[in-house]
Amino acid sequence: MVSARRLISRIVYGSRYDRVHWTQRVYVRPGERLVREAQWRGRLRRAPVVPLADYAARTPLGAIEEFVSCLMCGQSRQQPLFRPANGDGWSYRVVRCPSCGFLYRNPNVRPEHLGDLYATGYSGFLTGDYAANRQRRYRLTMDAFAPVFSDGRGRRLLDFGCGAGLFLELAEQRGFEAYGVDLSPDSVEQANARLTRARAYFGAPEDVPEIAEGGFDVITLWSVLAHLPRPLSDFSLFRRLLAPGGVLLVLTVNARSLLLKAYGPTWSGFTKNHLMFYSAETLRTLLSRTGFAGVSYAPHYGDAVEAGTDRLTEPLRRRLRRTVEAADGGNMMRALAFADQEAIVRWGGDRRVHRLRTRAEAPPVPAAD
Repeated sequence: MVSARRLISRIVYGSRYDRVHWTQRVYVRPGERLVREAQWRGRLRRAPVVPLADYAARTPLGAIEEFVSCLMCGQSRQQPLFRPANGDGWSYRVVRCPSCGFLYRNPNVRPEHLGDLYATGYSGFLTGDYAANRQRRYRLTMDAFAPVFSDGRGRRLLDFGCGAGLFLELAEQRGFEAYGVDLSPDSVEQANARLTRARAYFGAPEDVPEIAEGGFDVITLWSVLAHLPRPLSDFSLFRRLLAPGGVLLVLTVNARSLLLKAYGPTWSGFTKNHLMFYSAETLRTLLSRTGFAGVSYAPHYGDAVEAGTDRLTEPLRRRLRRTVEAADGGNMMRALAFADQEAIVRWGGDRRVHRLRTRAEAPPVPAAD
């Protein structure tokens, strides 16, 4: 049976966009952006705002989970929005902070149990279908932030959450003195089998002397930010590990995405191990509170569009790009954070840089539990 929403779409648009991939339709169909934005505002108006105690009293708590307040602003009230789930038996709840708009999983995974999510079998996911186009995505993002990654000779790079070493392989090819760290032991083993000069380590950065000493010119987080249960502590560590003039690259799912607003709990960003969901605004809050000087964003139009392998006509491709730039920046968020003013001067170029408050101006970061 055809759903009411699909029937309305058929009446409004006919079959004109049937050959457009479903992830691109919200960006190219006339008027759809306005409809999805209105749909999102309506959802927020209807969603109740409840005290954390009330929310916790009626929400089941898993064995490795805990209830948390907003890690960006400390607000304890919750606005429950979604319950993502799939046929493999996992599900969780996503709430929104009514004060700053941050989206996060609540209950969340306790930090000491984060490794449980990656202890076995995770490398199979990273090297299966998921990995087919990963290196293409890495190259497209490196190109978007050129010349940061053009020549790595004489520069140290840390890939945090390096997985099976797909990016480290590219980094060593470009001349970086490259290191990686990951919580999946089988992924680290596969990474080191792949690499020639770069080296991957199992555990936390502070547990590896070669990494803990810092002095990194570049730190990368490829689809890692959404997995961090204590981002303030982690980003404070990244800031300490960066050398003067250093930069931090983030690629993560975008909580402003029109696809999230269109598909709600079935959005592709709600995956089994994701814990936090950032927009450009909440990422700026995180960076400001942990001592970064600025951040720049690069729109993500989709890997196929950027690589020129999509099937869109040129008019639709131009429309997609305009919509992404005007609306949400794309379903993935790409950001380059600058450690200090030296980094902005060296790597800012002609990009728009959002300057952030200095560490002295930012509110204190709470200690990790």
